[in-house]
Amino acid sequence: MAEEQKKAAFFLVLTAILWSTGGVLIKLVDWHPMALAGARSIIAALIIGTAFRKQRLSFSKPQWAGAAAYCCCVSLFVISTKLTTAANAILLQYTAPIYVALLSGLLLGEKTTRRDWLTIFMVLSGMLFFFIDKLTTSGMVGNICAVASGIAFALFIIFMRMQKKDSPYGSVLLGNLLTFALSLFFWSGNSLQPSNLLGILLLGVFQLGLAYVLYSYAIRYTTALEATLITSVEPILNPVWVFIFLGEIPGFYSLIGGLIVLATITLRYSLNFNAVKETTLLNVGETK
Repeated sequence: MAEEQKKAAFFLVLTAILWSTGGVLIKLVDWHPMALAGARSIIAALIIGTAFRKQRLSFSKPQWAGAAAYCCCVSLFVISTKLTTAANAILLQYTAPIYVALLSGLLLGEKTTRRDWLTIFMVLSGMLFFFIDKLTTSGMVGNICAVASGIAFALFIIFMRMQKKDSPYGSVLLGNLLTFALSLFFWSGNSLQPSNLLGILLLGVFQLGLAYVLYSYAIRYTTALEATLITSVEPILNPVWVFIFLGEIPGFYSLIGGLIVLATITLRYSLNFNAVKETTLLNVGETK
């Protein structure tokens, strides 16, 4: 099991790197955000369906619930990335751990501690800075969509954990198909320029398809909060790629808010990992 956990951690890092390319690729593709989300998802569905072709869908309530949460998460993220800065979109989505902590008790039976509540307070304080910057109306809507995407992502993580002994990949496959079905209303009028098609292909195959194949495997050997912490490299790299290739710079207050969110979540769960490690070493020592 220890070997599987190490492999899962490595796969989660790769997942985060692939996810992080989403900001720059989404901004480079000149399509309606819902059409882009659907095109990306149908390609990803083919990748995921092929990778897990030997597994059967359970069509359980958690699987459908995870699919719905996934659909909302990826759709809202594309919309928010189009409407606000890539940094705002990803960092506000990255507030997912606070919703995981709030909902884990209700849905997974995991207790929310005082440390969790302190984390929630600090993250919410950081989130306020994103809305202090001077934003256009579309930018404000983009920020709201990013927050909603974070809530949907938290629900997706929880419903995936509910299926750790079943077929968690099914939520991703069904969620992608659902996203594609909803996108069909927005396909007319989008440019078929080679650059757009290449961007969509990269998004579907690597940023979403391969990434979620790796994630679906890894989530079975980690906790919901551990998975969120390990993939914290995504919100760091996402705006970096956008800055390098597009020159987009987030607002000053957004940078402060992002620093608070990243530092709080990383510190909180780093302490949690250390506590678990110390307990494990103590238990090992007692058995010798």
